[in-house]
Parts: sequence; structure tokens; C-alpha cells
Amino acid sequence: MLTTPRLRLRPLTEADTDWWVCLHADDEVNRFVGAYTREQAAARLHDIQRQWAERGHGLCAVELNGTGEAIGRCGLNWWEQFGETEIGWTFARRHWGNGYAAEAARTVLAWGFGTLGLTRITAMIHHGNEASTAVARRLGFAPLREDVVLGRPCTVHALDRDDFAAP
Repeated sequence: MLTTPRLRLRPLTEADTDWWVCLHADDEVNRFVGAYTREQAAARLHDIQRQWAERGHGLCAVELNGTGEAIGRCGLNWWEQFGETEIGWTFARRHWGNGYAAEAARTVLAWGFGTLGLTRITAMIHHGNEASTAVARRLGFAPLREDVVLGRPCTVHALDRDDFAAP
């Protein structure tokens, strides 16, 4: 479990299926990450649990320290086809604009570069997702290449361990 002054990050499990579906049901939230049926969510969460078991990292539920309310997700995802570890974040719309994405991501980056010893982490951001691009820039990411992820064009940003300013 990772913590910040305001947030707690814990590994996602299949028990989070209903919450995952709800998070991605908002059209503004799923505009770049897609919506999920319950079956799709369960399969995705199964893959996340497998990644935790096999690689020692994966996506986390982000919860408010004071209430335990799950407000989003953030964590590391291994992309076999790219040979890259990516950081990703998605938050419920009512929690946008509070700095939670940058706060959670900075903590995940510190853990990835420090504890896990990763040398580079990418952020694959779909075209038009200006909010995520701004978070990535704030964290020190720079554009690396253009690519296609899940059938949609994106800019892959990268951050090397030596360029990361730990919290």
C-alpha cells in the first residue's frame, strides 16, 4: 500500500468489479479509457491481479485517507507488445481538479523508480486528452513517440529515473 498525505493506493482486485464499472460508466471519464461491462471489468481486474503476482506491480485503487472512498485508479501496467512499463491514472469526474492524479502518480513513480528499480516509465496518452497531458508534463514526462494503443492514436511520453524529481 502506498500513501500520500491525502491518499491511499492499494492493489485492485476482482472484488473491485462493480466499482470499476461505475468509474468507467461516466461518458467524460471513459472518453479516453473506454467503458466496461461487468464481464469485461472482471477480466481486466483478473489481468491486473495476475500482473501484481507476476511482476510485483499493477494498477491501484486510489482512496481518500479520511473516508476510504475510492476516487480513481493509478498505477503501473506492463505492456508486453511495447516492452514498457506505463503509468496510468483515471479519476471520477467529481474529483477532477484537486491534484489527485499528480499526487498519486508522483507517489507511484517514486515507488517504481525506487523500490522496483525501473529505469524508464511511459505514459500513453490518447490524442485530445489535454488534462492527462498536463499531468504528465507536471511530473516531468516528455513526448517520446506517436503510437497506437487499443486501436487509438496516442502520444507516448517517457520519464527516466535520472530525470525524476522525487516527492
